[in-house]
Amino acid sequence: MEDIEIPTEHLREHIHHVAERHGGWTTLCALMSAMFAVLAAITGLQSGYYANQAMQLQIESADAWNYYQAKGIKAAIAELAPTGKARDEKIKKYHAEQETIRLDAAQKSAESEKVLERHEILARAVTLFQVGIAMIAIAVLMHRPHFLWLAAALGAMGIFFWVQSALG
Repeated sequence: MEDIEIPTEHLREHIHHVAERHGGWTTLCALMSAMFAVLAAITGLQSGYYANQAMQLQIESADAWNYYQAKGIKAAIAELAPTGKARDEKIKKYHAEQETIRLDAAQKSAESEKVLERHEILARAVTLFQVGIAMIAIAVLMHRPHFLWLAAALGAMGIFFWVQSALG
């Protein structure tokens, strides 16, 4: 009886070819996904840091404005005292202190806004990295390479925002 010949060599070649073609592609997807996850984690931490710093500066600004108002109240009370050199010097001193406090409060408020803007830029980067990871997952699940290109574009935009934040 003759042996039945099964064309396993052709099947093996086909399996090897598919594994090479999709194996490299899925490896690239996994590496991109891992890279985006790391970048999202780093930018997320930075974004949180700047959000906290902005809040701290805003609190310090509010404290300074309260102090400014307190000096104004002291000056108003001093104006109720009988006229004299001591009264006028006290009022002048309170107004001078108020001006210094006003400048400090305005500076802290402006600094808070600048830091908050940095937080917002980093938050955009985090979002782009996370959406990029989702696009990679869709690319792998649906075997659609164009989603991988979209993910790469989203990641590039995330990196752009990350660098923009570092330069600002």
